[in-house]
Amino acid sequence: MMAWNTKASMKRLLIVKAFLILTLCLEYGGGQKKKENLLSEKVEQMMEWSSRRSVIRMNGDKFRRLVKAPPRNYSVIVMFTALQPQRQCSVCRQANEEYQVLANSWRYSSSFSNKLFFTVVDYDEGADVFQQLNMNSAPTFMHFPAKGKPKRADTFDLQRIGFAAEQLAKWIADRTDVHIRVFRPPNYSGTIALALLVSLVGGLLYLRRNNLEFIYNKTGWAMAALCVVFAMTSGQMWNHIRGPPYAHKNPQNGQVSYIHGSSQAQFVAESHIILLLNAAITMGMVLLNEAATSKGDVGKRRIICLVGLGLVVFFFSFLLSIFRSKYHGYPYSFLIK
Repeated sequence: MMAWNTKASMKRLLIVKAFLILTLCLEYGGGQKKKENLLSEKVEQMMEWSSRRSVIRMNGDKFRRLVKAPPRNYSVIVMFTALQPQRQCSVCRQANEEYQVLANSWRYSSSFSNKLFFTVVDYDEGADVFQQLNMNSAPTFMHFPAKGKPKRADTFDLQRIGFAAEQLAKWIADRTDVHIRVFRPPNYSGTIALALLVSLVGGLLYLRRNNLEFIYNKTGWAMAALCVVFAMTSGQMWNHIRGPPYAHKNPQNGQVSYIHGSSQAQFVAESHIILLLNAAITMGMVLLNEAATSKGDVGKRRIICLVGLGLVVFFFSFLLSIFRSKYHGYPYSFLIK
C-alpha cells in the first residue's frame, strides 16, 4: 500500500514538474517573441527617421528608449552639442558641418544598412541626457555599441584628433568595423580664389608691362617667402587637415585656453600666436643684421642693435616657455618659465 502511494506521489510530482517546465517554455517563448517585436519596431523607427534625414535629432525620451534601453542590435553615433545661437558655440557649428558630411556619406553609400545610425542630442532639447551622462562640454562624440556599455575608447578624442569627417570615419571604423568613404559636396571657393589671384597678377603685369623691374625686387620676394615659412612653421597645414577648435573654454570656470596642453594637438589660436612670435624673432634678427652691416650713425646703429636684441631675447623666451608647457619635462627655460 505504501509503495503504491509513493509511486502515485512521484507521478504527481513528475506531472507538476512537466507543467512548470511547459509554462516556463511558453513564458520564455512569449518573452522572446515580445523582445523580437520590440527590436523590430525600434529598427523600423530608426530606419524611417534616417530615410528623412541623415542625422536623427533626439530628445531625452528618444535617447533613453532607442539608444540606451535594450534590446538593440545596431550601433549609434551620438553628437552631443549646443547649436542654439544663445549658446555661442562656434566650434559646435563647425563640428556639426563635418558630422553632416559624414552622415550623408553613410546614408547615400551603397553599403548603407541598419547596423549604424547617426544621431544628435542638443543641450536645449536634452539637458537631462547631459546630466545623466555627467557631460559638461560640447561638442562630444560617443559611440553606443550594439551590445554592452560604451567603453572609454567609445568617446572620440576631439581635442587631440580634431573633428574632420575623415577622422570621425576612421574612429567609427575602429569601433564598429563599418567603413565609410567620405564624399564632400563640391566646393568651388578655392578655384574661384585661384582664378581671381591669377587675374589680379595678370592684370598687374599687363598694367606694368613697360616696367617689370619690381619682379626682380629681392625684398618683395623675401617677404613673400617669409609669409609662407611663418604659415607652415606655425601649423596652419595641420589645422587645415585636422580642423581643431579655435580655442577651448572650460565649462566649469569659464577660463579660455589658447594653448593646448598636449604636444599631440594644438588650437587655431595657438598657430596664430606662434606665427606672431616667429615673426617678432625674425624682425629682431633682421634689425641685428642691419645694425651690424649698415654704415650709418653709430648711435642709431646701437639703438637698432638693442631693439633687435630685445625682440629676439624676449620673444624667443616666450616661444620656449610655450614649448615647455606642451612638452612636459623639458628642462630648459630662458627668462620666462
